[in-house]
Amino acid sequence: MIVKNQAAKRSIRNALADEEMMKILDCALFHLKSVNDIIKECDIPHTTAYRKIKWLLSENLLVVDKIEITPDGKKSSLFRSVFKSISVKYDMGNIIIEAEESFDMVEKIAETFFSLD
Repeated sequence: MIVKNQAAKRSIRNALADEEMMKILDCALFHLKSVNDIIKECDIPHTTAYRKIKWLLSENLLVVDKIEITPDGKKSSLFRSVFKSISVKYDMGNIIIEAEESFDMVEKIAETFFSLD
């Protein structure tokens, strides 16, 4: 899909320009990851990880895919990257961004619907 929304384009460019955000997006691409998993795998400080994950969530580049209850009774969010691949092209003053979603929303909704007890 070609990204046409200017705010979305700006968000994608900002995320791709930040090494730690790219690490977070890569980490949560194929498997659901908790904040602690992301911190360990990406070797990012806690405060930085929380701040950047919050920003990625607000810009819709990362989504909460699942919420689990830990054995000690706390909620734990599991994150997933929204895009599998992003291609940026600069052509005569125009920035063209093509992005491929990492999962099919219809499939995810159906999975959630049919898993209800």
